[in-house]
Amino acid sequence: MKILILCHGNICRSTMAEGILKHKINEASKNAIVESAGFEPFHVGDEPDDRTIHTLQNHNIKLKGKRARLFKIQDFEEFDKIYFMDDNNFRHLKVFARNNEDLSKADYIMNVIEPEKNIDVPDPYYGGKEGFENVYKMLDKACQKIVDLI
Repeated sequence: MKILILCHGNICRSTMAEGILKHKINEASKNAIVESAGFEPFHVGDEPDDRTIHTLQNHNIKLKGKRARLFKIQDFEEFDKIYFMDDNNFRHLKVFARNNEDLSKADYIMNVIEPEKNIDVPDPYYGGKEGFENVYKMLDKACQKIVDLI
């Protein structure tokens, strides 16, 4: 199973979900590959936001060597499942989709918890530490469900 997680700039939410999901997959001894990407180029090559790193570390999760990258059309072919964070990400993803098969691989990450509700994971970038912790709690639940489904 190959999973891709998407957000705006690939330094906060998708990176946090990548770290959580990799950690949980490892703990559960499951076989899956997880990556993350974004849609906006201004963070390409950057490390995750410091607040993302600190939030993960506070939960004993290490994410080493992660650098932001852009989503590319070939990701539809490379990944079995693509999760995104919000309506804006979905609009961007639809621009890249070549057909319904591409879109059938994609879903809101929170739909694993509450199917078809299309709940957004808020972007914590412009907020404080508590925003990152709240996002962590949401993604932790979703990532646990994804692991359970693998």
